Amino acid sequence: MIKVERRSERDPLEFEVIVSAGKGETRHHVTLARDACQRLTMGAHTPEHCIEAAFRFLLDREPKESILRHFDIAVISRYFPEFERELPRYLSQS
Repeated sequence: MIKVERRSERDPLEFEVIVSAGKGETRHHVTLARDACQRLTMGAHTPEHCIEAAFRFLLDREPKESILRHFDIAVISRYFPEFERELPRYLSQS
């Protein structure tokens, strides 16, 4: 389960993400610039949905314990170049 809570309305937006699965949970502090959210979602999804989709993408590729504890969504593409191409598929899932 992925729980996303907005912590700040400033730009970039700040979120606390809790990932619960198997044994225990992990907590992550994630930032997302408003313009990046607009670009990544084509304005069709909330920032929270964008963050959740990004975490589903990450969890398909690595265990929750391997996900950075503090990061900006923009860094995902450095580790996974296919991120922006694949994200629309994750956004379309409910």
